Amino acid sequence: MKKLLLGTLCLLCTTTMMHNPAKADQHELTQTESLFDFTDTKRWLIRARAISIDPDEQSTVNNLNADVTAEDKITPELDFTYFFTDHVAAELILATAKHSMGANNGTDLGNVWILPPTLTAQYHFNPKGTFRPYVGAGMGYIFYYNEDNGSVNNVDYEDGESYALQAGMDYGIDKHWAVNFDVKKLYHSTNVSVNNGAITADVDLDPWVFGAGIAYKF
Repeated sequence: MKKLLLGTLCLLCTTTMMHNPAKADQHELTQTESLFDFTDTKRWLIRARAISIDPDEQSTVNNLNADVTAEDKITPELDFTYFFTDHVAAELILATAKHSMGANNGTDLGNVWILPPTLTAQYHFNPKGTFRPYVGAGMGYIFYYNEDNGSVNNVDYEDGESYALQAGMDYGIDKHWAVNFDVKKLYHSTNVSVNNGAITADVDLDPWVFGAGIAYKF
């Protein structure tokens, strides 16, 4: 009887040893897959937002005792986010807005359209939760086009690079839809030439960009 019990125990131990590694491997695989569980069709997030662009301008103007001013503007924005992992993503924002420009001595510098495509690298906290905050940083390039001269003969704005800091959150409604709130700080300086260089200015626009909208993950 003892030999039978001993033999049965050895058989059970052997069977357990043979099966446990497989279970451990399967458990480890499950844990790994949970960190990278996006399929090829679920790595993308698209957002549509209304944004308020609020320039925080400072300027140095030559041959004019005034500072350059830029109008706040509300405009629609579209952005695309690609998730490399649950936590790490890249976001490209696309928006354009028409700003009224001037000087604080009453000079009308007309209007100019600004296109600031910006790419940020993001880190997402709590990616599987309902409340999903994130932070980001990146850079872009700002284009000026369709200038209206206002009360001067001509005005020209120099395109150039920009740098961005970002914070925001997605609040999940279901597995696809979320509500989004986002704030960015852009740092950008442009050289402005008025009347063929008779007046020049170095202008730091450095806008705050506040946004709210919806997001769809697919």
